[in-house]
Amino acid sequence: MKKWIVVLLSFIFAFNNVKAMNTSASCAIVMDQNSNRILYSKNIHKVRSVASISKIMTGILAVESGKLDDKVTVGDEILKAYGSAVYLQVGETLTLRDLVYGLMLRSGNDAALAIATYVSGSVEKFVEAMNDKSLKIGMKNTTFHNPHGLDEEEGNFSTAYDMAVLTSYAMKNKEYQKIVGTKKYTLKTDKNHYVWKNKNKLLNTYQYTTGGKTGFTEIAKRTLVSTASKDNTDLVVVTLNDGNDFEDHKNLYEEAFSFYRTYTVLEKGEVSIPGETYYKDFKIYLKNDYKMMLAENEKGNIILKYQLDKKRNFNSGDKIGVVKVMLDDKKFYEEDLYVEKQEKQSKTSIWKKIGRWFTHD
Repeated sequence: MKKWIVVLLSFIFAFNNVKAMNTSASCAIVMDQNSNRILYSKNIHKVRSVASISKIMTGILAVESGKLDDKVTVGDEILKAYGSAVYLQVGETLTLRDLVYGLMLRSGNDAALAIATYVSGSVEKFVEAMNDKSLKIGMKNTTFHNPHGLDEEEGNFSTAYDMAVLTSYAMKNKEYQKIVGTKKYTLKTDKNHYVWKNKNKLLNTYQYTTGGKTGFTEIAKRTLVSTASKDNTDLVVVTLNDGNDFEDHKNLYEEAFSFYRTYTVLEKGEVSIPGETYYKDFKIYLKNDYKMMLAENEKGNIILKYQLDKKRNFNSGDKIGVVKVMLDDKKFYEEDLYVEKQEKQSKTSIWKKIGRWFTHD
């Protein structure tokens, strides 16, 4: 048997007036990294060639491989590289981490091929892993054909939305964050001495920038992904075919940061649900926080819908329901509820909980 309990959370926010967001890109998106909420959209599901921002997938797969400290001897695969390069030499030895820095800071197509070959054994198998990963994290309109983004033969196709989802996912990895946020990387190998400066100019021109990736081909034109953080609010911006991309990204961030604020809507730990009596002698709790960006015109009208399963037999740590975060009848998030088989020491008023939930981060 299931029981629904609905709690309406109302909070009035005071914000400054802002201009409507706009950009010269063919496709663009501003997304909240924490909730994947879309704050601005323009043709976000239109499939286009995305050029070197494809390397975000190559980079995160390399980081997640667990091989970053491995020594890699560059093979003949790099001879197929053309265009943007870090000018590796066949037989040169460096770490996989070094290759990822060359990939993300200088957009090295030779580094992309070396990474793919080492991580998966072949470029073809690595591309399969890229496409598998894209489906697992919710990229529904993306097809990778190579690890670098060149499209003179058969390029990589995606959408502004999918690339924002990918970036939000990748930025949850601390090692990836560190790499893409690096302005300059110096490396000495057995064959060369490198000084790689990040092509993402926003790292030097916009103070809140935390990372990103540039891209360009004749077919895709200028593509850019960037991330920025201010006052515990983390955003990602993607533009496709935008001749004024760096300036557009700065303007979009400024608009979003002035118009939206991040609030903790769900707080991990014990939950007090008004009207709930079935589990009244036990602790119901959440394992995770949930933060959400809210704007002036929404007036903070958040609805929490608790769905509880009335289980006759249960153990500590069992899932006994879910809570759904709703805004304007749309579900933004769902988190599992768990039970602890111990008597509560004290109860916290739901209104005190609400006060804590909407403490500005």
